[in-house]
Amino acid sequence: MILTNFLVGLPLMLVCVAIQAGVSFWCVRYYIRQLTRAQNGLRGATAGIRLLLVAMVTLMAGTLLQVVLWGFLFIGLGEFSESYEAVYHSAVNFASLGYGDIVMSKTWKLLGPLEAINGVLMLGMSAAALMVILQHLIKVQMREPQKTPEPGAHR
Repeated sequence: MILTNFLVGLPLMLVCVAIQAGVSFWCVRYYIRQLTRAQNGLRGATAGIRLLLVAMVTLMAGTLLQVVLWGFLFIGLGEFSESYEAVYHSAVNFASLGYGDIVMSKTWKLLGPLEAINGVLMLGMSAAALMVILQHLIKVQMREPQKTPEPGAHR
């Protein structure tokens, strides 16, 4: 039973890694491209923070996609008949909340911890991508010339 759970969960874990890597890579590249364009027209942290928020929402959408895929796996295995309940259970597993209000059958119960492991790793990748973007934003802000008031200007 342990091996069966692993063999069923592993392919989806690999799909999640591919999704997460693709979304993370896109977010970092998008941020750097857009920030370079924004620097030519916009100044200040506002442009960078807006791009950071776009990256965060995109990473969240990628995470939601992964949660939904796990939920559909649970439906496909016959554990749930309603998609809402399956996705809810999946989100609880993926975020490693572990409420325990819904429990799967003994046959597939080990998929819960497997999804939690997957979720922790994927959420860690999201955090890492956001950190790369934030570090870049800080570097850009540190390099920008500081505006100093001209002599005789009112403060």
